[in-house]
Amino acid sequence: MFLFFSYQKWFPYEFERREPFISNGPLIWCFYPVFGHAGASYFLGTSELTFGTLLLAGFWDKRLGILGALGSTGTFIATVTIIPFMPEGWDVSAGGFPAMTGNVPFLMKDVVLLAVSFYLLRQDVVRLIRQ
Repeated sequence: MFLFFSYQKWFPYEFERREPFISNGPLIWCFYPVFGHAGASYFLGTSELTFGTLLLAGFWDKRLGILGALGSTGTFIATVTIIPFMPEGWDVSAGGFPAMTGNVPFLMKDVVLLAVSFYLLRQDVVRLIRQ
């Protein structure tokens, strides 16, 4: 997942697609003032590539897996916190929450990926302690 999503962040078409996510993210809104649109996308792409590589390296070295899982957990905490702040994320004509609309359904996958990240972190910590 990280490898596919990080790849997209390196192209101009993706810079503008990040706008509603980054602008409404309570933990990442500052990326645009600090890095600009392209820089924010590059930063996210580099982070995702790094965390994905560390998760893969965790098969051989649990310490690297722990670093990857920590980064992954942080990434998905940041994206899950966007959900309540996404404009027009709940379909008013359907009664609002939990009727998702717009970008919210895309972000919902991150709830599951956050749980997976916690699980991987726990597994790598347990394996490292047992060594």
